[in-house]
Amino acid sequence: MSTLVRGGTVVTADETFRADVYTDEGVIKAVGEDIEAPSDARVIDAGGQLIMPGGIDPHTHMELPFMGTVASEDFYTGTCAAAAGGTTMCIDFVIPAPEEPLLEAYNKWRGWSEKAAADYSFHVAVTWWDDSVHRDMATLVNDKGVNSFKHFMAYKGAIMADDEILVNSFMRAKELGAICTVHAENGELVFRLQQEMKDRGITGPEGHPLSRPPEVEGEAANRAIRIAQVLNVPLYVVHNSCKESLEAITRARQEGQRVYGEVLAGHLVVDDSVYRNPDFEFAAAHVMSPPFRPKGHQEALWRGLQSGNLQTTATDHCCFCADQKAAGKDDFSLIPNGTAGVEDRMSVIWDQGVGTGRLTPNEFVAATSTNAAKIFNIYPRKGSVKVGADADLVVWDPEGTRTISAKIHHQNIDFNIFEGMTVKGVNTHTISQGRIVWSNGQLDMERGSGRYIDRPAFAPYYAAMERREDLMAPTAVARAKAAE
Repeated sequence: MSTLVRGGTVVTADETFRADVYTDEGVIKAVGEDIEAPSDARVIDAGGQLIMPGGIDPHTHMELPFMGTVASEDFYTGTCAAAAGGTTMCIDFVIPAPEEPLLEAYNKWRGWSEKAAADYSFHVAVTWWDDSVHRDMATLVNDKGVNSFKHFMAYKGAIMADDEILVNSFMRAKELGAICTVHAENGELVFRLQQEMKDRGITGPEGHPLSRPPEVEGEAANRAIRIAQVLNVPLYVVHNSCKESLEAITRARQEGQRVYGEVLAGHLVVDDSVYRNPDFEFAAAHVMSPPFRPKGHQEALWRGLQSGNLQTTATDHCCFCADQKAAGKDDFSLIPNGTAGVEDRMSVIWDQGVGTGRLTPNEFVAATSTNAAKIFNIYPRKGSVKVGADADLVVWDPEGTRTISAKIHHQNIDFNIFEGMTVKGVNTHTISQGRIVWSNGQLDMERGSGRYIDRPAFAPYYAAMERREDLMAPTAVARAKAAE
């Protein structure tokens, strides 16, 4: 069935204008004033509201096996919760175990994701290295629509990628025209500091941030950036939580390096005092990596968004309930790392960003949708309000309010890190693939209706970069000239 969104103000990353939006067969067919629609079209009155591209969360972990348990949110419940908050696409992660073939892991995750109710795609993690990984990366890029590879610089003894893996994988990604992403924490330092905390008798959740101070994040971010600089490959740094990593990104971007930064809604508004709460369940519910930081870091991250040195917002949505978090009751290093947020990201960032004057509505659209679509090469199919784009839209009431609570959210978790926060700015309707899936508080999602979205490689761009000596590290320029 076709849908006409009538009488609203279209807000994109670039423009704001009055228009109707007509969709049919899952795509946008017309954008303009006084559109005539068929008599059987569903009509949404968007008077006084905004029409924006559906949100894209570029960092989620549905159904993730991790730290001896499995995340409580699956691909159906997670994509439903996302749509309830205005997000119409998630980019999740395939994370192979050490020595698990990348293609086997990818096929396993694709099986789990068949139940998704909204569109999704996958980054694939490189957690080990041999010739089969080199070969599988090509198959993933050329045949499976994967154009990004993740590298965990933390979690020693499990999925941590050391410098040898980073170099090999970065070089292979460059050959294939894929972008590299990193979880930037120095895993060796984290391991050492965890032991130190426990030797000092610190076993509760307060030990988590003490064992992962901002410096371990800043060091890893800078190291990954400099490796990428030498190899002349673009880099995307996920979930920046502190000034130190932001400074590394900002410095590299000022030098002309192609580096992108992501920030989580939680890191923008929650501070590290949560870990000192005497209630174990409350404190443990906030354990994630990197951890929440002291307040000064939050304002720095907002400035990073305002300046354009951080381009995307995400959630790292990875749900573990109280009984799962209890595994670390006597040892903070055993608390499964993860928090929720996919349902609340859009409203929290509007309220704390647009509502405070930190962001314009257009910058909000860029940070919650369009920039992710551009970075991961699915724009303008996603992240836009253009004829021919996917009919993924959100009708947004800038004056509407709601109070966030685990008692009423749609996320499959018993805790909400934004509990009790009243936000101004909410979606009244969410449209996914042209279907109205959220309407004034009611979900109407179909299990399995989500589509896997292919993301093409960046080969032409990489070829152009290779010819530009001004973007190469000095050592790379010297090697190239010596070879001549």
